[in-house]
Amino acid sequence: MSDCIFCKINSKEIPAKIVYEDERVLAFYDISPAAPVHILIIPKEHIASIDDVGEAHRDLLGHIHLIIKRIAEDLNINRDGYRIVNNCGDAGGQTVHHLHFHLLGGRQMKWPPG
Repeated sequence: MSDCIFCKINSKEIPAKIVYEDERVLAFYDISPAAPVHILIIPKEHIASIDDVGEAHRDLLGHIHLIIKRIAEDLNINRDGYRIVNNCGDAGGQTVHHLHFHLLGGRQMKWPPG
């Protein structure tokens, strides 16, 4: 989508500090971090939200979670723990309507989150 900021990051129209990339997924540092480690993981395919995921995306979602695990290990936040967040829809806190997951770590997470 031409107006999607994450699609523009994916196409390299907007720079980002990329930590992982393959043919299906892009992961980069959030520009407004909520934790010492705050990575956004997006599918390269534009999918607006988790509500738009279908059976055809089953392997993609599994792949994304394996990449999250790999990034957590690479950044050494896996031993102490980390949080994975997906916001869905406006009331759920989704501000960019491109499916994405937040990987948060490097500090103690609190509950409830918000």
